[in-house]
Amino acid sequence: MPSYKAPLREYRFLLHETFNMSQYATLPGFKDAPLDVVDAILDEAAKLAEEVLQPLNQIGDLEGCKLENGVVTTPKGFKEAYKTLVEGGWPALVADPAFGGQGLPNALGVLFNEMVSSANMAFGMYPGLSHGAYSALMHHGTDAQRATYLPKLVTGEWTGTMNLTEPHCGTDLGLLRTKAVPNGDGSYKITGTKIFISAGEHDLADNILHLVLARTEGAPQGIKGISLFLVPKFLLKEDGSLGTRNGVSCGALEHKMGIHGNATCVLNYDEAKGWLVGEENKGMRAMFTMMNEARLGVGLQGLSQSEVAYQNALAYAKDRLQGRSLTGPKEAAKPADPILVHPDVRRMLLNAKSFNEGARALLVWTALQGDLSHASDDEKAREFGDDMMALLTPVVKGYLTDRGFANAVEAQQVYGGHGYIEENGVSQFVRDARIAMIYEGANGIQALDLVGRKLAQNGGRGVFAFFKLIDDFIAANRNAKVTPFIDSLAAARKDLETATMWFMENALQNPDNAGAGSSDYLHLFGVTAIAFMWAKMAKTASEKLANGGDRSFYEAKLKTARYYFDRVVPETAVHLARIRVGAAPLMDFAADEF
Repeated sequence: MPSYKAPLREYRFLLHETFNMSQYATLPGFKDAPLDVVDAILDEAAKLAEEVLQPLNQIGDLEGCKLENGVVTTPKGFKEAYKTLVEGGWPALVADPAFGGQGLPNALGVLFNEMVSSANMAFGMYPGLSHGAYSALMHHGTDAQRATYLPKLVTGEWTGTMNLTEPHCGTDLGLLRTKAVPNGDGSYKITGTKIFISAGEHDLADNILHLVLARTEGAPQGIKGISLFLVPKFLLKEDGSLGTRNGVSCGALEHKMGIHGNATCVLNYDEAKGWLVGEENKGMRAMFTMMNEARLGVGLQGLSQSEVAYQNALAYAKDRLQGRSLTGPKEAAKPADPILVHPDVRRMLLNAKSFNEGARALLVWTALQGDLSHASDDEKAREFGDDMMALLTPVVKGYLTDRGFANAVEAQQVYGGHGYIEENGVSQFVRDARIAMIYEGANGIQALDLVGRKLAQNGGRGVFAFFKLIDDFIAANRNAKVTPFIDSLAAARKDLETATMWFMENALQNPDNAGAGSSDYLHLFGVTAIAFMWAKMAKTASEKLANGGDRSFYEAKLKTARYYFDRVVPETAVHLARIRVGAAPLMDFAADEF
């Protein structure tokens, strides 16, 4: 049976030591998160993840959701677990206190979400999508909409969804056909079909708030004519209590490769009553508020499946006896050595370990920049936070899910044939991780967004600020203990800048050059960003060791940093070489030559 243990020591190393979150103690949100409170929250979250959610993970995978007479039933135990989640106040963790939230930093929230997703990714999608709906209404809803709906989303009594995809269009939302017709009273009749709607129908909460993209009559063609509407499953009475069922129903449940415990629905809207969110024909602006948050959450899912797959593969590698060490028996009294002695097994495990710790640091740091973009009293810090969130969102979503899936596959490989059968549960991590590369914008789209939009945004202000950040760190930290790491980081940063300038020089004359190199650029950026995080962590670990800190923890941290810099960071040169080739090797083929 698979297991999961929240890496609390890693969390505290990041929040308290590497990023020193207490330095922001005077800022809104942070002042309510002193060290003892943060530690208590992490401890209780770990209990929820390990004791309540993880035992339901395989059950959800095996049972899946069921649709009967329009009613979706979630797997055994999910409803009770969701009640525990709500009663514990967890959906309110980072929400605005004005609507019943606790208002804590999202840098803490991402670690809570990692625990939930590692323990049970399918379950975590129910409250996860609700927070996206909360954000969209928070930023774009009317005062009345916020007052009516946000408190219920914050408590978790109601959940939320996002409805974009239709049978004939996914990424190209300009083709959508769902229509909205005014009722004359400020509401609209919404008619159409949406597919792939995660948590679109379920038995966990009393009401579901659907945020639906649709086109009003006479709207411009393409994405410039799309509006966003709030369509509740149940309409509300004047006193705010639940009234009649709205004209939205679940037509089918998708049969999927993974995340079986989450209800992925076909939703049919038959003149359902909805209300405009934000401005007419400006729906994409409002939806992107939700999607950008969701993309960070999906990047987190890539990390979460890599982490839980790694934990289980490591336990197996320590226990499974097979063959002898190449340098002689290590367990002479046993018939064979544990497979952990074999270099190639260690390679697969260390690929995951070095990624998990570095990617987690990148997620927390990125979330922290998002917190500072709202809470800082320094205008430049707010601008920098906004720039980093915009720049790194496609990197976090795309790179972390690509590597997260690859690490889950390698964890399965550690098991050999026992990883391919369902008994050990590791195949679920592979199947669940796979969707993260696809939804909320497939990773190829993330790469194009990074190269085509984010690099040029605000005249390149974000990417050049990122380069300066690394340059300043390198200049300040050239000392004997971390110099090898600093030199490797400097080489990766140079490769990233070279690739960036290559796009600026070559993409305009031939846009296919940008498309051909975009995925390599996203990976180059991901490796470099995590290298920066590893350099920061290595510096912290080195300083702690010098001051007599926990030797076993900090020495292992430095060894993992060395593995990342020696074995992973050289990939940046390969990505740069591929980018410089340009589009010709891809685009010179005629269709009938494939």
